[in-house]
Parts: sequence; structure tokens; C-alpha cells
Amino acid sequence: MSEVVYEETATMIAAGELQSFVPFGRDHCKNHPNAFNLQLRELQPASELWSSDCAAGLVGSLQEVSLQEREKESWQLRKGSVDALEQDVEFEEELYAAGNVVVWSQGSRTQGSNVYKAFTVDSPVEQALWCNFAVPQSKNEEEKVEHTVCIVQNGCVNIHSVTGKDFLSPLPIQVSKVWPTKFGLMLERKITAADGQLSSPGESLPTVFSMLHPIDEVAPVVCKPTGSMEGSCVEYMSDTTMKIVFACCQPSIVVSYDTVQGTHSVWSLRKVTHEERSTLLRCPAEPFSGPLGFLATDFLMSHLRNFSRLDSPGGSKPARFNLASAPSGAVSSPLHYSSLHNHQSRILMSSPGIHSRIHSPSISNMAALSRAHSPGMAAPSLSGMARFNTTLHSSSPRGHHGVLHSPNSTTNETVLLPELEPIIPDLCMEQLWSETVVAPATFNSMDREMSSQASKVFLTSDVCENRYLCFLVESHQQLRCVKFVESNDKSQFIFASVTCIAAKDAEPLQNIDAMLVLEACGSLVLYTGITRVSTVFVPGLLSSTFSLTNHRASLYMPLEHVSTPTDASSRRLQRLDEAAMPSPVSELRSAYMKHQEGSFLDDYTFQQATPYIHALRDPVCNRVTLELSNGTMLRISIPDIATSELVRKCLQAIRFILPKEAAMKVLVKWYTICNAPGGISAHAEWNLFVTCFLTLMGYNTERLTWTRNLQFEVPLSPVIAAKKARPCDAGSDEDWEYLLGSHYHHQMSSFSGFGPEDSSGVKETATADTEGMSSSSSLSSASPTLDNSAPLFAHMPALFYVLHLLYQELLLNELHRERASSLVCLLQQLARDLQLEEYVDLYWRDYPSLIKGFTESCLIDQTLIGQMQHPSFLRAEPPCVFSWLSSCLRGEEAPPFPYLPGICHRIRLLVLSYALYISGDDNATSSNVAKYLVKLSAGQKSCASEQQYKRQSSINQVEFCSESLAEQLVVWLTSEGFTLKDLESVPFGVALPIRDAIYHCREQPCADWSEEVCLLIGRQDRTRQAHKMSLAKNKATLSSSLSLEPPATTETDEEEDGMSDIVQEVTGLIWSQDLRVQEVRRLLQSSRPVRVSVVQLPEVSDHEYIEEKENKLLQLSQRTMGLPVGRGLFTLFSYQPVPTELLPIPKLNLTGRAPPRNTMVDLNSGNIDVPANMTSWPSFHNGVAAGLKIAPASQVDSAWIVYNKNKSQEMANEHAGFLMALGLNGHLTKLATLNIHDYLTKGHEMTSIGLLLGVAAARIGTMDMSTTRLLSIHIPALLPPTSTELDVPHNIQVASVIGIGLVYQGTGHRHIAEVLQSEIGRPPGPEMEYCTDRESYSLAAGLALGMVCLGQGSNLIGMSDLNVPEQMYQYMVGGHRRAQIGASRERHKSPSYQIKEGDTINVDVTCPGATLALAMIYLKTNNRSIADWLKPPDTWFLLDFIKPEFLLLRTLARCIIMWDDILPNTEWVKSNIPKIIRGTLDSSQDINMETRTQAQDYITAGACMALGLRFAGSANSDAFDCLYEFAKSFMKAMSLSGAAAAQPGYYNLQTALSMILLSMSMVMSGTGDLKVLQLCRFLHYRTGGEMNYGFHMAHHMTLGMLFLGGGRYNLSTSNSAIAALLCAFYPHFPSHSTDNRYHLQALRHLTVLAAEPRLLVPVDVDSLKPCYALLEVTYKETRWYAETTVELMAPTMLPELHLLRRVRVKGPRYWELSIDLNKGAQHLKSVLSRNGVLYVKLRAGQLSYKDDPQGWKSLPTSAINQRNSGVRAFKLEAISTFTSEPALLSFAEFFCKASDGMKHREETVALFSTMLYECVTQECPEMLPTYIAIEQVVGALCRGELQHSFSLWQMRLVLDLWDGRVLRRPANCRDALLSSEFLPIMKNKVDVALDGWHKDNSSALRSYMRGETLSEDARSPMLACFLVSRSLPYLRNTQLHGCTSFGDLLSRSSKLGIQLRDLLRLAPVLLEGGPDLQTLLAH
Repeated sequence: MSEVVYEETATMIAAGELQSFVPFGRDHCKNHPNAFNLQLRELQPASELWSSDCAAGLVGSLQEVSLQEREKESWQLRKGSVDALEQDVEFEEELYAAGNVVVWSQGSRTQGSNVYKAFTVDSPVEQALWCNFAVPQSKNEEEKVEHTVCIVQNGCVNIHSVTGKDFLSPLPIQVSKVWPTKFGLMLERKITAADGQLSSPGESLPTVFSMLHPIDEVAPVVCKPTGSMEGSCVEYMSDTTMKIVFACCQPSIVVSYDTVQGTHSVWSLRKVTHEERSTLLRCPAEPFSGPLGFLATDFLMSHLRNFSRLDSPGGSKPARFNLASAPSGAVSSPLHYSSLHNHQSRILMSSPGIHSRIHSPSISNMAALSRAHSPGMAAPSLSGMARFNTTLHSSSPRGHHGVLHSPNSTTNETVLLPELEPIIPDLCMEQLWSETVVAPATFNSMDREMSSQASKVFLTSDVCENRYLCFLVESHQQLRCVKFVESNDKSQFIFASVTCIAAKDAEPLQNIDAMLVLEACGSLVLYTGITRVSTVFVPGLLSSTFSLTNHRASLYMPLEHVSTPTDASSRRLQRLDEAAMPSPVSELRSAYMKHQEGSFLDDYTFQQATPYIHALRDPVCNRVTLELSNGTMLRISIPDIATSELVRKCLQAIRFILPKEAAMKVLVKWYTICNAPGGISAHAEWNLFVTCFLTLMGYNTERLTWTRNLQFEVPLSPVIAAKKARPCDAGSDEDWEYLLGSHYHHQMSSFSGFGPEDSSGVKETATADTEGMSSSSSLSSASPTLDNSAPLFAHMPALFYVLHLLYQELLLNELHRERASSLVCLLQQLARDLQLEEYVDLYWRDYPSLIKGFTESCLIDQTLIGQMQHPSFLRAEPPCVFSWLSSCLRGEEAPPFPYLPGICHRIRLLVLSYALYISGDDNATSSNVAKYLVKLSAGQKSCASEQQYKRQSSINQVEFCSESLAEQLVVWLTSEGFTLKDLESVPFGVALPIRDAIYHCREQPCADWSEEVCLLIGRQDRTRQAHKMSLAKNKATLSSSLSLEPPATTETDEEEDGMSDIVQEVTGLIWSQDLRVQEVRRLLQSSRPVRVSVVQLPEVSDHEYIEEKENKLLQLSQRTMGLPVGRGLFTLFSYQPVPTELLPIPKLNLTGRAPPRNTMVDLNSGNIDVPANMTSWPSFHNGVAAGLKIAPASQVDSAWIVYNKNKSQEMANEHAGFLMALGLNGHLTKLATLNIHDYLTKGHEMTSIGLLLGVAAARIGTMDMSTTRLLSIHIPALLPPTSTELDVPHNIQVASVIGIGLVYQGTGHRHIAEVLQSEIGRPPGPEMEYCTDRESYSLAAGLALGMVCLGQGSNLIGMSDLNVPEQMYQYMVGGHRRAQIGASRERHKSPSYQIKEGDTINVDVTCPGATLALAMIYLKTNNRSIADWLKPPDTWFLLDFIKPEFLLLRTLARCIIMWDDILPNTEWVKSNIPKIIRGTLDSSQDINMETRTQAQDYITAGACMALGLRFAGSANSDAFDCLYEFAKSFMKAMSLSGAAAAQPGYYNLQTALSMILLSMSMVMSGTGDLKVLQLCRFLHYRTGGEMNYGFHMAHHMTLGMLFLGGGRYNLSTSNSAIAALLCAFYPHFPSHSTDNRYHLQALRHLTVLAAEPRLLVPVDVDSLKPCYALLEVTYKETRWYAETTVELMAPTMLPELHLLRRVRVKGPRYWELSIDLNKGAQHLKSVLSRNGVLYVKLRAGQLSYKDDPQGWKSLPTSAINQRNSGVRAFKLEAISTFTSEPALLSFAEFFCKASDGMKHREETVALFSTMLYECVTQECPEMLPTYIAIEQVVGALCRGELQHSFSLWQMRLVLDLWDGRVLRRPANCRDALLSSEFLPIMKNKVDVALDGWHKDNSSALRSYMRGETLSEDARSPMLACFLVSRSLPYLRNTQLHGCTSFGDLLSRSSKLGIQLRDLLRLAPVLLEGGPDLQTLLAH
């Protein structure tokens, strides 16, 4: 009966899951409320309503819509792509459009649909579609994909992205259809009658346009037709006869239809190349031909131009319209002017966003620029919608210009051309293939008129991975399939032959590589590619409802459908119809022949009311909708090719190795069999596959006992002849015959004949079976043979081999072992029949108990074996992956192992892993793969599949720079997508080397490994760190703050002071012994009233007492007003704002409370005089302090910044400060230009200062042009001399000058430097301008100049003529003013009427700026000659001429120029004081003591400040001690009353002390040093006398610096940081709160620019709490010290990173981690920038430093770790101190405690406890399953219960590894994974058990070794286990038996790789005489 398989064609498969289908959107729309009044609709022009329930209240209803409109509904379905919560859920998405509503819904088969988004628009929806736009990212090349829904209306398209962005893009053309492509939208212009009249074919307008992003312009698409030459003409797509019928994203192709020629073309869509662009823009092909063409084009141009710039001047010239509308053709232009204008008015009402979009081209430019679009060739072309090239009509391949140019056209042209710059095209369509036009003879005139345009186009592939482009030509009722292949470099497609299939409709089924075709007769047929598979039976629908009349009528009307009785003729016809099944459709059979066949059946036609299938639509995966003739819709699913994983893998292997035709036959055959109606259950699928597969090879499965047994599970097997479902219910005789001939009948009749399953029983059943066969059986003899005509007979060896490799692959996965045992039954049968004895032996060794029952074999004639194709790769010696790995472990050479690419993924992975790690071949995974693996190729397989099976992993293939093989292995495995989950499924013996590598990597992982690698090695701390890193790369959020959230406080006063965000957990660890943080917080709070305690003396009246209290309050208020600057530093970057809330700004409270009654004291009572505007600058500082809390990584945008603007005028100053703070932390870059403009036009001085300084600080060193313009407006010197004089307030000018310095910092920009240099000495102006506060302006210019040329010293390129140093020196010491040059000469012509300076330089004004400029220009250059200019004078006479303050500045400047000479000791400080001041005084000289003391104090202060800058942030103890000494001496001098203190004046001492305090806080910044805190607290309470506002500010800045950012930040000593600190700590503090004469107060906040995060906070990865950890920090070698290593207890402040070589988390308590800074400090920087969180993990048995500071509690664990008799000391209760892993704790609880029912209780519990102890103390908990597995294997072997040798193979691999690695290591080496005691014991047990068996069964072993056939009892599993364990090869063909001496035996066995110890055991068996072992050894 076996022949029937290939001829039976009447197959049928059953469709599953029939359900009725109604688009969800239709139901949803029914629930809309009735239409609201129109006002509401107008109010919400493009409202998008998000809804989750079905009855969402959407505007408008479809209830009253007329029937015509109702029919306009449309919908499309696709596979769900929006990120679902569960990745595996398969769901469908539907986009439904009807009327004005679009509904996007989602639903899976298990859950109902729900609305995802719904939209209502103004006008009826013309089309709704999904489209993905690629948004280029500025930093790197990759693009982000924006998923959107596009809703096309008349004149515009609404685009809504999934992320919530909405765009409304007006369309400058009328669109007929929109297509989604890979790059964005493609628009097809509506072709109107005007197109034909307007122009000859050569010059029509483009018909296809593209839009790459919603805010991009609509650009024409160009095309490159074939036939033209190489590099050929690219032209605009302007052929009106061409329609697009299909566009696809992957691959990016477009199909078009030529309406004239009636052919389809395929084009590839790609971006335009640079050359094509320039060709198009450069060569105007032929100018306009004739006036008409010109006018038409111009008409469109003017429209487009008007449209894009609706209010641009001169956009619409009436004259041009008159011109354009003169010719009759132009009136009905493709662009209806009215519609445009209506549309415009509608847009302008809708929303402000859209309004600005249309009205301001500049914003659109910015948007375009910000999206990093390169404008390509023509930069100006960014604005304006529609300047199509004047050469749009470049000549088309058909038609030439026949009209001559008229002179007037050219004149017009020249007039108008300049305005029409072209729009640059973005996309190009390159023609790939075009149909050939063949008119068949059967065509008659009517056919020719018929359009053969494709109504449906789709891509499909067949099961052999051929790809087809199919288009359905409905008018001819045929489906044309074009086969295409991708070229190797994936750049091109090559199209092959066209095949036509008769079809009324068709849809692809992606999941199963097939398509469903609706034939003209109404039946559904499944095709894979162009191969017909079978008819599809839809339960509940009559399948063969033919609709037959002659074919012409069928083109125009639906036909009556017919059904036929099952008459012989109709059956014969059906056979004709479905010609031999699996062969591809012949190309000759055209649709016409098909229809003619239908007329045979006209006689049988009768009416039937059953609905028939009318069309197919909406394919998703393997589901499709059937549209029935009565309008209802059904959704069916077509079954998959296989549900069982094993069957799927086998089919994959078969497909891989067979030629495509044969593979196709097998797959099709299998598909029809497994999916026949009444099909099989999943568990029987494998049995069915075996039967089918063997039958296809020519076996008669009835004759083999085991295959016949398989059938009992299947009630009715349709294998041999699948029965086709009957078209009608009446039975016939054939049915009876069919039943008699079926398997089921044979099984049932032979069932009684089964005897016991021995060989005789088998023969009996076989003969009984033969007799019971019906006559249709074709068995000729009793001995089974193979049918050599079977299709797979010739391919048997190749198929056997690939299945064997699949079997080896399955063995490497614990989860697939069951499948391997199923497969081995099939393999042994094939191996036996192909007479491959070694394979049979291998299978028997693997599964001895399973295989021994199989003894049958089918004889294959030798001549037939010759007919088979024996592939070269089939070796006699079977490839066994375990023995390959074993020989690798033993260090033996092994041939490369064969594998199937794409199928044997794990073989490849493990073989290469062993080659890399065990063999130590570095290049095993790269260049040397061929040494270890040989790839099987089947000839037809492309290499593309190689890439497909690599599981995607986010790690890139890194270049291996790592030293060890273990690291290399781990990184490589991760790059292949290998995870811990995969490792768990690798058998334990195979996995051990990988576990070993992981164990070694775990000790010291690289700091920069990716998250996946850290996961694999099981370092959760590193995993979490890497996860944070990758998170931070993707999002700009401060993700790590999750673990360090500040506590939420509820008390109101806590909230108010603005310092509640300091993270207490961290500060509590850093300063755990005291409450210094709370004390600082108390000192810096300014939001509560101060205590005013004044004692009322008896003689003081009440009124005077009140005045006294208020005066006291005024003094205290000076202090309160100085606090915010310090508070800003203390709370720096500690807060994450909530985007929906305002930033809380604490109040600046200047009231007081007087004890004892707590009465309120207020300054506004009018009793005393209070300066005006006293609080304006303090409010500003308060705003800055609040703004500085915002962390740089927060999410802040323009809207939020403006949202914080307070309406009340009092808060304006605070908002100004807030703006400056946002600039300092980098957020002001997000403020829109429009908002900046709004702020500046208000004219509020403070706001302008804050904004200008903030914007400059945010763009520091960038030379940003827009910022430069912004600042230049406020600096008269940077404006042209002729410009209008603007009245810019002085302070704003100062801020702008500093701003310019910041923006150009370090750039050495010549022009800016020149202007700033002259501004230092700017003379006062004639009126009042430039006369007040000149000092601050000059200082600002000096500081700015210093910043611009920062640290450039003598390298100032191109500035030698400016003589900068000489000019600075002159400004410093005075002299004649030089003549002004250049632009400023005019401005300073007339002298000032206020100030008489003459022609000398006013040194008092210019000296500070010039000194600091010089200091910054030569910063750290150690230029001695410049430094000597700055030495203090060495004669008393000269000293009298210099202000003491300037001495401070000069000393400071000189010291920071000689940076490397600064030493942290008092001697160095004193060395800066001139000898005459230090020396003994000569009484004869008349010396002013005041001069001397002042000079000494100020020089000391200057040197101390330099010392502070040099050691800023280093916490250098020598520097601190030195500064502390000076601070104490100054304090002492101040406290001494009398002559000494009165002489130099309290003010000077106080200034010097403030500077020294600031210097101390610079050195100790962020450390919270107590000594400095005490000094600050002492000075905090000094409020009377000379202690003014400025000094308070200085002291509290010191306090803030000391706790910078709550102890998380520190100061840097980079050049830019020093510059910022010089600006901030300028040593002249304001005397009162409005004083800006010498230095602008706002600059005090620039300290922030010098701050950098340097606190490292260890966070325990298990508890996610900050903890202590020991760090080892190694300093690089410098000229002052050698390479040094120090130990720090973290959380700690790290030194500056450039000083460090390495930072290491030190053991023993935590896992070690080393960060090497030689490779780059980027990793550590990114850790520090995200709160410095470094995740650490406690080692087993260790306690944290908090719980066990001295390490005493951990003592017992360390004793246990020494591997002494610690097991006894190990108590299970203590397990929780060793590990927190729940799995281990549970194991301890359930397995390591004796329970009553347990066998051998004590022994088992002791064993398990030992294992647990070993795993926990050695910190390899993942080894516990391995230990248990080994114990189980050994136990089963000893009991003789092993049924297969699989686990013994694992044991052998473990022992091989142990022998190879551990025994060769030094004795003290503690890095073996498995315990050294455990394995030898287990090995010994194995040896004992096997030797015991050997002793009793040596005869069986001997006969096996000699190749004799064994009895079934002798073939025991133990024999197989013995052979595997002793690694004995298959010896049947070797001459080992027959050896006479042991030497002989040794020489013969040397080639077989048997180990010597095993050979000694076997010698008695092998040697003929059989001497015992003793006598052998005696020899």
C-alpha cells in the first residue's frame, strides 16, 4: 500500500478556531453618545481621547450617519507590536476608521479587545494607518523609532505618536493615498484632469512625495528607472500614468502599476545619495517648454510658497495669480486655492502649537536643526514648504519636448527663478524589475480594456525559505508570484520567474510560511510559495461550493454557487483539477483554462442558499478573515506545521540537508498528514512523524513491531492515505473499501495476534499480519525490504546523519533528554539498516535498556545501497559530543566536530567554549573555529541563517583585551546570548568547566563589564551597577537615587528650611558619631524668626527699648541675609523636582522673637531707618540656593521653568536667582529662546542678571553663537560703534561681561580677548555713564579676559600684537593711558564731566582685574618672569604706594602662577612676606606700623588662599594644619583688646580671617571637619560691631563648602575650577546687602562650577542600604611622592581621579572589585555622577561593619573556612549568617534535618549537610545541584539501577576535568570548584561498583570485546556503563583479542586512546590465556 502515498492527491486539512468576526471599532463606535452641539466639536479640533473602556465618551456619533457614509468604514489588523507587559502574549491590533473617528484597539485570543487609543478629527477620515518614523539621535548614528498613527484628512495629516506627541502636518498637495515605508510616509498626489491639460508628458509635476518626520517638509521622491546607463539620470517621479499599489518596510520596496502599458514594476526605496542630490540640483535638464508649462509650474509654486509661509510678506502676488489663471487649463489646478485657505483658517483656530508651527518658519527650522538633519547641499532650503526644483519635469523616458521656447517665457523665467529654491528630495526609488507585456491569444477586445492592476500585493515565503512577491490581478482571477532573492551583501534583490496561480483572492500566512488562496470555484487552498499543499476544510462551511458560469460574467457579478453530488465524473474532474500534489503549479495553466473547465459542470448547477466565501482579508500570523457572500465574516486559523519541539527540529534538519524540491515534498506531505480533519493530539505527533518519515523512506511501517506499536495511541491514523472530507453527506461503496484498507483495520485485526515481545513473537505477528492484509497490500515476501522508489530512499544516509547530529544536540540539554530517547529509536533502526554498526553500538551504550528490545532490521539490497547518495561527511566512526569533550579535557587531539548551522547551536557553543577554556586557544571563537567545528552544508543553504540563530544580546562583540581565558570565555558566551538559565539546562559534567570559569571571574570582575556578563558570573552587585549604567545611557534620569531617597518628613518646619533633602542615610554613615549635620542645618536656616534677646535696663524707656530691639534685629538680619549663599552650597544637587509641582523656595524671614513673651519684632514698624531694597540681593541668593538643590540629572524642561515664575513682584528676585541656579546646574539649555526673550523684555534687572549668567554658565566653553549674541546686546563694547546706545544697567553689563568670559572660557578667542582687554581700563563717559561702581566692571573684564585665555600663558596664538601681559602690568602699576584703538576710539572721545582722571591709568579701578587676569592667563605655568612682576615691593617707600588689598591679590596671583612651588607649611607662607617686613625693625627708620601690619596680614591671607586653591578638595592634613595655625593667630589677634587690635583695624583682620577660613574650607570641602565647624559656629554668633553682611556671607559660605552637597561633592583643581573659585571668593566682601561696587554679588555662586561629585557610597546589593566597605586607593607616582596605597573606609571622599591609579573594594567581608583608572576614568566618573552608588555584596559568613565593627562575630566562620574539621563545628542554625539565598535556606531546612520516614537517615543528612557546608563556605551555591547529581549517579550505579549511561558520561567528564586541572595545580591553590575530598571518594565508589560487576561478568565483557553477539541478558545496562566509564572504543573491528602478551596489548591499544589504568583492568579479559592482574604486574 506504500505507493499510494505519492499519488493520493485528494488531501485536505482542517482549519481551526472558527469564530465570527466584527471589527471591534464598529462596536465601539456604536456606543458613542449622540452628536454634541457643534460648539463642542469646534472647541476640540483634534482631540485625542485615551480610553480604556468601550463606552468612551468620544465626540460625535455614527448613529445619524447616512448609509453612504457608513460604508466608508475601513480597518486593518496587524500583529501586536506595542510593548506588552508579558513578552510572550500574542495579540492583534486593529485600526478602525469611520466618519471622523479612528479607533486603535488591541486584543488577544484569550482576552477580549480593548481600546488603546481613540481619536476624533474635524473632517472625515480619508485614511488611517500605522507608520514608524526614524528620529535620528544627535550623539551617535543610531536612530530611534517613533511609533505613530497617521490620520489623513483632506489637506492635512494628523500624526499621533505612542509617546504622546501630536503633530498636525498640512499637505501642500491633494493626496490620493498614503503609504507607510521604512523611512516615513510616502504620499501619492491625486491626479486630476488638469494634469493632462496643463502640460505635455515631459514636464508634469511630481506625483510621489515623502515625509520623513512629522515636522519635516514634504519632499518629492525621485526615481531611477532601469534601462538607463550606470550613474544614470535620476528624475522626479512625475509620471501620471503610474500608480503605487503596494509599499513594504522590510524589505524596503514599492510596487507600481503602469495604467498605459498594463504592467507592474518593483522598485527599491532608499535614501537619496549625495551624488544624486547634487546631480538633481546642479543640472537643470531642459528649461520650461512653452509659456503654458512655465505658468502651470509657477502656479503650483506660488501656491505652495503661500501655503508654507502664510504671512510672509510678498508671498502672494496678485499679478502672478492673474497670469496663472489666464489659461483655461490652469483654473482646475491640482491645488484648489480655496481649500487651502479654508484649511488655513481652520488650523489657526485649533491650538497654539499648530499656530506657531505654521506661522513661524524659524521654529520649524529650529526643530529641524535640533533633530540633527543635515541640510545637505542647500542650507537655505530648510524653510518654506514647497520649492520644488525648477527642473521637476526632467525628461521622462517616454515623450520628448516638441514645443520651441518662446522668448517671453525665458524673460519671465529669469524674473521668477531666484525665489524658487528647490526642495531637496529625501528618497529615491530604484527600479528592480518590471513585468513583460505578453498579450495571450485568448485576449479579445473586452479583455484588453480590462485593467489588470493588482488589487492586492503581499510578500510570502515557502517552507524552504524561498521568497515571493505576489500580486492578485482580480480582473483575470489570477495570482502572479514572482520569486526573488537577496544578493549576498543584502543591498539588492534579484527577481526570477513569474508563476501564475488561478485565484479569486489570496492572503499570506506569515507564521507558517504559506498563503491561503480562494479559488474561482470557492474552495480554499493552502499553498506554500507556489507549491500547492491541500484544500482547507472549514467546518460549518461547505467546502466545494463552486460558483461556475463562463468566466467573463464572473468578472462583473457575483455568481450563483453550485454543489455537485459525488458523481464519478465530478470526482474525476476534481482529480484533474488538483494535479499531482506537491509539484509546483505549472506556469502554463492560466486563469482562462481554469474557467473553461467550469462549464463542464453547468449541467449540475442548482440554486443553493448557503453563503459561500467571497473574499479573504486581514491576515495576522496564521489567522485570516473570510468574507462570506452574505456579508458576515469568519476568522479562522490555519494550523502550524508542528506543535512538538522535537518534530519541528527534525523537520528543520531535514529541510537543511535535502535538496529544495525533496524537502518541499516531505514538508508538504507531513503538513497534510498531521493536519487532516479529525487530526491528532499533540502527544501522538512524534509517533505520526516517525511513521510518515519511515514510509517516505520506503519502509513498510506495518512490518516493524515498534512502529506498529506506535499506532495504538492514534485512533484513526491518516498516514498512508489521508482521507479527504466528503463534499456531501451521502455515503458510497468507496468509503467501505477505504475502511477495509486502512491501518486501523489492520491494527484491530492483528491486535489479537501479539505475543510476548521476543524474537519469535515478532515473527509470528509478522506472518499473521501478512495474512490479514487486504488485497491492496503490496508485500511480496516475509522479510521486510525497503521500497527503493520512495522519495527519500536515496537520501537515507544524509538524513540519518543530520538526525544523529540533532540527537547529539539534544543530549546537551537536560530539558530535551526525553526527546533524545524518542529520537534514538528511529536512529537505531536507520543505523541498523544502513549497516552502520558503530552507530548502533553508540546508541546501545547511551540507552542500553531501551535499545536492547530492538532487533529487527530491514534488508537493503547491496545494489540498492549503491543507488543511495552517500555524502562525504558521513563517517564510519560516529561523532559523539561527550567523547569529543572528554578527549579535550584529557588534552588529546580530536578531529573537528560536525554541526548544522542554525540547528546545533549548543554543540557549537560548548565545543568552542572547551576549545577556548580547556585547550587554551585564544582564537578558538574567532579565527580558529575551523579547527574545532566543521559546518555541514547542504549546498542550497545561504549563510544568512547563521546569523539568525544567534540570540540577540545587547552586548557588542568586544575586542578581547582581557588577560585570562576565563574572562574571555564568559564575555564570549554572553555575546552569544548564553545566560544562567541556559547553563542550568547544560548537563552537569559538561557545564563544570564553564562554572569553573565563572567562579574564577567572580573573584575580580572587570568594572566595565556589561550587565549580561555580570549576571552570568552571579555578581549581583556588578549586575545592578551595570544595569544602572545602561539605564542612565538610555534615559536622562538619576536612576540610582532609588536607593538613596531622602527621608520624607512631615513636620512643617522641617519642610520650610529648604534643607530636608540631604540624604540622612549617607550623612549618618559618614558622620555617625555626632549630630554635626543637624547643627549645620540649624546654623544655615533662614526661614524661622531669630531670637532677639535685649535686656531692658531700668533707665530705658519702652519706646527706646523697642528701638533697641529693632536695632539688634537689624544686626541679626545682616547675618540672616548672608545665610542663603552657604545654604546653596550645603544642599547642592540634592533634590529631584517633581515636574507637576513648583520648586519650594524657603522664606527669607527677617522678623524676630523677643523672650520671655516671645513677642514679634519687625523691621517694618517705622521706628528705625531701614535701607531701601535691603532684601533684594538676599532674596536673589535665596532663589539661587533653592535652585541649586536641583540635581543635574533631573528632568526639567522649558515649560516647568516658566511654570515656576511667580506672579507677585516680591518673588521676582527669587525667581531671578532660581534662573541663575538652573544655569549653574546645566538645565537652562532647555529654556526656549522665546522664553528667554520674554524674560529679558520685562526689564527686571535681577532677572536679567540671573538669566544672562545662568545661560552663560550652562554653555561654558562652547563659544555658542546664540548665547554670544544674547550677551553682546548688553555689552556696548561688543556692539558696532554706530549702533543705538542702549541704556543697559551697570550690573547687567558686569554680568554679561562675566558671561562672555564663561562662554569663551579657555578658547583664546582673539576678538573677545581684545575687547575685554580694553574694557579693563574703560574710561568714564561724558555724562553719568560708566562713572559709578567702575571697579566691579573692570574686575569683571579682567576675570573674563583671564577665563578666555585661561592657562594659555605664552601660547596665546595670534595675540602677540595685543601685548596682553605688558598691558595687564601697566593696568596693575599705573602709567600713561595708551590711545584707544579700533571701534572703541569714537566712543571714548570726550572726557567725563564727573571724574577727572587725566591721561594716567586709575590703578585703583584697574589693578584687581588686571592682576587676576594675569594670574589666570599664566595659571599653573610656573612662569617665573611673570611671577616676579607680582612680588611685593621690598622697600617701605614703595610699600606705602600699594593698597594692602592689592598686595593680597598680587601674592595670590604670584603663587598660583608658580603652582608647583606651593608647599603646605607655614615656612612657605611666611616666605611670601618681604624680608623688610619679616626682619627686625630699625628704630631709626620712620616706619608706619599700620602699613607693616596690614601688608603682613594681607600677604599672609593671599598666600593662604593660594594654598587653599592648590590643595582644594584634597583634605591634605599638612595644608589644613598650616591654615589652622594662621586662623588661630588671627582669632587671637582679634580677641586681644587694646593697641595691637586697634592699629591695623578690625576690618583688615576680619577680611584676612575670612579668607583663611574660606581657604580651610576649600581644602576640607565636603569633609565636614569639626575644627572648621567650631570656628564657623563661633563667628556665626558674632553679630555686632564691624561684623557686616559680607563677613557673614563669607563665614556661611565656609560652612556650606565644608558640607558641600551634603558631603557628596568636592572641589576640583582643574583650570576652570580655579577660575570659578577666583570669581566666587574674590577677597572683597560687600559691606551691606546692596553693595556691588567692587564685585557683583551674584558671582559668589560660581563656586558650583568647581564642584564635582567624589563621594563613593557602597550600597549593599541585598538590602539596598548604604553600608561601610573597605577601599584600597592607589595613587599614581608624582614628583612629590612615590606610588602609594592607602586604605579608606567608604563612604568616603575620593581624591581627584587624575591622581589615582586604582580603586579597589577590599575583602574579606565584601566581594572584591577593582576599578582600574589607567584604562580611563569614565566608568568611575559615571558611578560618582549618579550619587556615587557602588553596589557591593557581602561574602558568605561575613557580617557588615555596622553589625560587627571589630570582626569578632565573624571569627568562627573564618575558622571554618580553613577546610579543617569545620563540618562538625558547622551548625545548621548558623546557615543564615553565611547566606541569604532562600534556596539554600530551604534546602537546609528540608534536606539537612532528619525526618522519621527517611532511609539511612543519619548518613543522608550528614552527606547533604556536608555538601551544603562546602557550597556555602566556598561561595559557590550553584554547585549544590552538581554535588547532589554526582551523589545520585554514584548511588544508582552502586545499586545497579542505572538504565542509561548518560549520567555516567557526566561523571566521567567531571573526573577528567578534575584529573586534568586540579591534580596538576600546586597543593595550596584554593580555586578548585569541587571539594578535593568529595570527588576521590565518589570516584572510588564508582571503581568499586564497576570492578565488582566486572569480576562477576567477565565472560560477557570478553565476548563483547571479541565482537560476538551477546544474549539479551548479557547486554545489560551495567555493561554499557562499564564501557562508557572505562572509555573503551567500539572494538569489534580491532585485533585486540588474540594478543599474547601485555606488551603486544599495549602497542595495539596505543592508537585507541584507552587509559593505562583501564587497560590493566581489561588485560585479563583481552589476553588469550587470561592471566590474573598480579602475574601481569609481576612481569
